[in-house]
Amino acid sequence: MQKANIDGKVWTFGKDIDTDLIIAARYLNTSVPEELAKHVMEDADPEFVNNMRVGDVIVAGENFGCGSSREHAPIALKAAGVAAIIAPTFARIFYRNAFNMGLPIFELKESAEISEGDEISVDMNAGTITNKTTNKSYDFIPIPEFMQELIDAGGLMNFAQNEIKGK
Repeated sequence: MQKANIDGKVWTFGKDIDTDLIIAARYLNTSVPEELAKHVMEDADPEFVNNMRVGDVIVAGENFGCGSSREHAPIALKAAGVAAIIAPTFARIFYRNAFNMGLPIFELKESAEISEGDEISVDMNAGTITNKTTNKSYDFIPIPEFMQELIDAGGLMNFAQNEIKGK
């Protein structure tokens, strides 16, 4: 299993960011990732999708992804180019949906110490998040190996197809 580093600029959001803030229900008439990506985080920050760049990272407060169990939320985030999400806790259904869609998420109690605009690096091999702006490093709660395999494959569907093909 080959794990990669994730390097990006931080965008911060508070606690209890629900799936309706991630992708509003009014956009759920499509499941096309590129269309959903145009509206990701729109109700939390209307300029987010215009200002972020592919590879950026969201750092949020507790209970990220709470609310309804829509898979559209991690699909929209990944399609917009969000490389990872870091928060102290995630809603359980969002946690699972994120891995199923191949979106890396990391539980970090100290996420509040990371500020918007900081540049960070996530070393999935070492299990560390380094804030390159402040030179501070944090150990994150390790991702279980099977979940890492889902991320490496790009999500559950790709993982299953690879398994069927014997890769």
